Amino acid sequence: MKTAIMTDTNSSITRSTAEKLGIYVIHMPVIIEETTFYENDTITEEEFFCALSGNKRITTSQPSPGDVMDLWDQILAEGYEELVYIPMSSGLSNSCAAAIGYSQDYDGKVEVVDNHRISVTMYESVLHAREMSLNGASAKEIKAALESDAYNSSIYITVNTLEYLKKGGRITPAAALIGTVLSIKPILTIQGEKLDSFAKARGSMKRAEEKMILAIQSDLEKRFADQDMAKLHIGAAGAGLTPEQQEEWLALLLNKFPEADVFYSPLSASISVHTGPGAVGIGISFR
Repeated sequence: MKTAIMTDTNSSITRSTAEKLGIYVIHMPVIIEETTFYENDTITEEEFFCALSGNKRITTSQPSPGDVMDLWDQILAEGYEELVYIPMSSGLSNSCAAAIGYSQDYDGKVEVVDNHRISVTMYESVLHAREMSLNGASAKEIKAALESDAYNSSIYITVNTLEYLKKGGRITPAAALIGTVLSIKPILTIQGEKLDSFAKARGSMKRAEEKMILAIQSDLEKRFADQDMAKLHIGAAGAGLTPEQQEEWLALLLNKFPEADVFYSPLSASISVHTGPGAVGIGISFR
């Protein structure tokens, strides 16, 4: 490839996966009690959820300018003519806008994609970029293709507890208390920008999962009716799920969408810190 592909860990792509794909990944900072760790690098998924469940004070941040540009310099020094950087959605973080600013010093050799995606749909964008690069596309062509396709995706997430939405200020303590008493599971959505409320399910997580599946089916019938269903990719996601829970969620989606390419990928720390452990999600995109 003459054009390198780089993303961040909000795509759920780990270092080992990146090495297999021949791409690059920058690890997002996770701050726990004033100590900075790097997702899937200096802190494991298990350690992150242990801290999250242990009521540690946790925040996430964008990568430092030095870390981003050092990796860009390393990539270009390895012989690539240019590179494409795919960070998380500009609607969810300032990291994309910041990277666009840094790229001005690279004489057109660095293209930053504002793809308006995160998690499983962002993962698919990275694979799309890699395919285009392998086929000889330039950085500008890859950026244009990904940005034109940005909103042909959809994500729904439901949480197992309201505690973390309360901590993040997304719901009031009173609403969290009432919701817990009534056993309400909120369903959240990302349609290219921010994490927004979509619906509520009363009772078990199973009911919330059923509502998310119905929402995806509705999107496929209405919003994406003109898309080629042969290119449909469905990502099952979860926050700190056990292997058994992952298999169960994946199997359910495989059964509901037998025509699609269905895969599992964990939710990133940037999302999980707001949803808490036990959250499950589903995302669709076309490639």
